[in-house]
Amino acid sequence: MSVPTTASSGPVVRAEDVRVWYGTERGPVRAVDGVTFDLRPGEILGLVGESGCGKSTLGRGLLGLLPDGAKMDGALEFRGENLLTLSKRELAERRGVDLGMIFQEPLTRLNPLMRISEHFRETLRTHEPGLSKAEMDRRALDVLRRMGIPPTRYRSYPHEFSGGMRQRLMIALALVLRPAFVVADEPTTALDVLVEAQIIRILHDLRREFETSLLLITHNLGIVAEACDRVAVMYAGEIVEIGDARQVFSDPQHPYTRELLRSTISLSTTGLHYIPGAPPDLVEPPPACKFHPRCPDAMQVCATRWPAPVQLPAGSRAQCWAAEERNRLIRLTEDERRPLERRELSVADEA
Repeated sequence: MSVPTTASSGPVVRAEDVRVWYGTERGPVRAVDGVTFDLRPGEILGLVGESGCGKSTLGRGLLGLLPDGAKMDGALEFRGENLLTLSKRELAERRGVDLGMIFQEPLTRLNPLMRISEHFRETLRTHEPGLSKAEMDRRALDVLRRMGIPPTRYRSYPHEFSGGMRQRLMIALALVLRPAFVVADEPTTALDVLVEAQIIRILHDLRREFETSLLLITHNLGIVAEACDRVAVMYAGEIVEIGDARQVFSDPQHPYTRELLRSTISLSTTGLHYIPGAPPDLVEPPPACKFHPRCPDAMQVCATRWPAPVQLPAGSRAQCWAAEERNRLIRLTEDERRPLERRELSVADEA
């Protein structure tokens, strides 16, 4: 899946060592712990992982939508400007026009007492006060048409729409201001497979027509495989693997990624697989690698030393001791690798 070519090849969004934590009586909850990634124009990055791994916190943090009491640091650049240095008012001005958000459960985000037309007019009036009412309606109807919603529904109330249409309304509200970067938080939750396919098609249309960059947060690995250029796998507040979606799915380097993929269900599934245990307590996470208590490939070093990110030949990045060792062996010549393989074989025979 190729990213549309643009006049500027630089990233729209660049996050470096981003951290988010909440204060509690027990101590700080490190919900996001040192996340680094970038997004180019028109690129879709899928963010996957179990519940409680920090995906939604990261998405909201990128747009300055964290609750009071949350703290965030690191570097978060949008078109070269560090958003973390902006005031709340300046960041609010960026939202909508430059930065958009598609929330879960659209019915809880739409005012039941307002017609859909008023939702769009309020959004446009707030961010582009110079527009006439006719221009607001033209912009709104145009984006609704792109979402497959007929103009006859423009004056309907939210409860008069199905779940799939409400989700398309939320996407339309996020896009009517034509933002360059959108966070989509579980946009296909609780939707049937036909509506899910429609949402995927809409995401493809977005990046083709508007060159919108999207961070797609989801539990659905099938959606990521279908819609995303790259995938970032998040565990306990960290991105443990990131790379081209096809490459990561065909040859995952981190044990957590492999276990997630083994847990998916397909037509060929004959038995259910799950990852034993649960994500760790983020107030007192395990030392060194946070996944090692649940990892089927854990080694002694995993519990004592922090794994450094490993840059892999295909452009992927993984944070795992096993991935580092595997990558080191790949770089060796055949003559250099043979003695190591013989030694590993003899150790296995002795065991």
